[in-house]
Amino acid sequence: MMKALRRLFGYDDKFFDLLEASAVEAQNSVQLLVQMISQPAGLPTLDEFILSRRKDKRITENITEELCRTFVTPLEREDIEALSIALYKIPKTCEKFGEKYLLCGSQIHGVNFSEQVRLLGEAVKTVLQMVKRLRTKSNLETVKEDNARLHHLEGQADKVMLALIQELYSGKHDALKVIILLDLYELLERCVDRCRDAGNVVFQIVLKHS
Repeated sequence: MMKALRRLFGYDDKFFDLLEASAVEAQNSVQLLVQMISQPAGLPTLDEFILSRRKDKRITENITEELCRTFVTPLEREDIEALSIALYKIPKTCEKFGEKYLLCGSQIHGVNFSEQVRLLGEAVKTVLQMVKRLRTKSNLETVKEDNARLHHLEGQADKVMLALIQELYSGKHDALKVIILLDLYELLERCVDRCRDAGNVVFQIVLKHS
């Protein structure tokens, strides 16, 4: 009886469960990307990226279905939907990177992606933390600090990207390698941007309810 009443008045935890599951899957996709770059001998296959993205897509679809079935939700419907879409874009972009990385083969041998990957790992970890804060109803200042950290990481990623592009334009690389690396660098930068976007949605949700 109490469980039914909680659901009726919007206290059902299912949306928090699903959003957190989506954030965890986003982190898993980043971990696959890290493994791909740091352990060339044991590269994940593209199938693993596809599986991670499909898992997150199913979670996103479940959220949409539950929104249709639920009369009262713990957060505004459009906010839940916006966050689920923002989270889904993270594994989707990671899959695109994995696809391009595997296709490039010897052209990227010895290329150092470590700083971009480090920033991405920190960004997705912060996103997961922020999504979990929705359930616990953390105060605005705490979430504001998390979001500021995400923007700082995104700013650092921009600086790294500019330095990498400057090095590419030095004339030391052939044209094909420049094209390939520009594409890969931009995809990693986009992954960080996706994390920032998800964090912005969480911050806006908390701001509304503060």
